[in-house]
Amino acid sequence: MSILPNISRRSFLAGTAATAAGAAAVSVLSSCSKPAETTSDPVVVDSGTATYVVGSGDIEGSYSQAEDGKGTTSLAEAGSWNLPLGCTLRPSEGSWKPYVVPSQTPSAMTSAGAISVASGANVVLVDVARTGGNFVIYDAQCSDSVFAWSELDIVSHEWRLFAASLADGALGTVNTLWKADTDYDPPLVCCSGSSVIWLVMPSTSGSKTSENSSCYLWQAGASSADEVVRSSGRFACAPTVSDGNVTLVPRVRANEGRYFGITAYTLESGLSTQVNQLVLPASVSPMYATFMDGNFVFSIEANYGTGGLLGNMGTYIGSGDGSFVALPREPAAVCAGKGGVYLIKTRAGHVIVDTNAQTYATLAAPSRALDYGDYPASMGTTSTFVTFATVKDEQTGYPASVQVRAWAL
Repeated sequence: MSILPNISRRSFLAGTAATAAGAAAVSVLSSCSKPAETTSDPVVVDSGTATYVVGSGDIEGSYSQAEDGKGTTSLAEAGSWNLPLGCTLRPSEGSWKPYVVPSQTPSAMTSAGAISVASGANVVLVDVARTGGNFVIYDAQCSDSVFAWSELDIVSHEWRLFAASLADGALGTVNTLWKADTDYDPPLVCCSGSSVIWLVMPSTSGSKTSENSSCYLWQAGASSADEVVRSSGRFACAPTVSDGNVTLVPRVRANEGRYFGITAYTLESGLSTQVNQLVLPASVSPMYATFMDGNFVFSIEANYGTGGLLGNMGTYIGSGDGSFVALPREPAAVCAGKGGVYLIKTRAGHVIVDTNAQTYATLAAPSRALDYGDYPASMGTTSTFVTFATVKDEQTGYPASVQVRAWAL
C-alpha cells in the first residue's frame, strides 16, 4: 500500500489502523488542493421578509392550523416496533435505521445494529468494539447499502472509524477508514447509497486547533478514500444527505471574517460539483442543514442579536434569494419531509409544515413517552418518516423500551 508524499501524518494513520482492529485498511490516495468554493454573498435580510408558520413577538403567523384528518399534515402510521431500553437511532436516508444500544455482551458497554422499517428485521451488526481495550462503540450510521461506526477509547479519547457494505442485514468486509487521537473530535458521519462521508475536525481544546478540517468520501469496496472538501477551520455541523446531494457547512470567506456557507454538492460527482450555496451572516452558525426539494432546510439554535432574520433562533426553509419560510421555535434535530411537507423537531414535539397548503399540525408522541417526546430517524426527502421515543411501562411507570414508529408521506 502506497501513501502519497503530500498526505499528512493524520491521513497516514488511517492507512495503518487495521493492525489492531483486524480489518482491511483504506488509504487516502487523493487530496483536494483548495478550500470550499464560495459563490454567493452573505444573506442578510430583515426579519419581516419571512413567511412565519406561527407567530413570533410582534409578527403574526401566516399559516393556519390544519383540521384533524385533513390534508397532508395528517399522517398515517405505517408500522411500529419496540427496541431495548437505551437504544438510540440515528437519522438515515433509507429503510434501514442504524442504532447504538447498551450491549448484552458482558465484555462490551455498547453494541450497534440496524432495524428495517420496510421488513421489520432487526439485527445487531457489531456486538463488541473491534479495537478492544477501553474502546466502546460510540456512534453508527448507515444507508441501505453500507454501515459505518466509530469506536472511542473512554480513557484516552482516541477513536477509530470502520465501515462495511450492508446487504440483507449482514456486513461485508470491514474496512478501517480513519484513526485519530484526542486532538481530533470523533467523526461526524453520514451514508448514502454505497458511500460513507465523514468529517475530521481538530478538537477545540487540543494542540491542533489551528488546523483545517476535511470531509472525506469512501465507496464500499474501494481501497482508498478521497478528501473532497476542506474547511478553513471547523465545519459548523454534521453532513447530511438527500436527493443524491450531500450538504456540508464549511467555513468560507476566511479572509473576511467568520462565515459559514451551507453548501450542497452532488454525490455522483464525488462532491466536486456544487449545486447551491447559502452563506449565513457573519458569526451565525447552523445546528443542522439539509438541501431538499430545491431548498435549504436549516436550524439556528441561538439568537445572535445581529444578522437580521437568519440571526434568530428557529428553522428556515429557503434557497438564499431572501425568501424564507420560518418556524420560530427552538430546533432539536435534522429535518425530513417530501414534496413541500417538512417535519421539524422542536423541543415540544414534531411540527408538520405544509408549504403548499400553508398549514401546520403537530405529530403527537406515543403514549407514556418521556417528556422530550420522539426524535426523527429520517433525514431529507423520504416517503417514510420514522421516529423513536423512550416509553414507560404501563404498570410501573418506569422507562421500559424504545418505540419506533413509521409514517407514510
